[in-house]
Amino acid sequence: MAGAVTQQSMSDPYRTRLLARVDELTAEHRELDRLLEALLAEPIVDQLQVRRLKKRKLLLKDQVALLQRELDPDVSA
Repeated sequence: MAGAVTQQSMSDPYRTRLLARVDELTAEHRELDRLLEALLAEPIVDQLQVRRLKKRKLLLKDQVALLQRELDPDVSA
């Protein structure tokens, strides 16, 4: 029941900012997918750049998951 109180007490502007941030991070994650696809299509692949992009994608995924848990804490991880 305490979780429901927390969910209800989350202010609308705060929730709106969290949702906007999730959208921003998700868009960046999709853009990294496109960049990786293009990079891997090149005849000579910069493996260091690929690793950096994949690491960034993973970080974005983790940040999105964290924000989504904050928005809906009742969902099991």
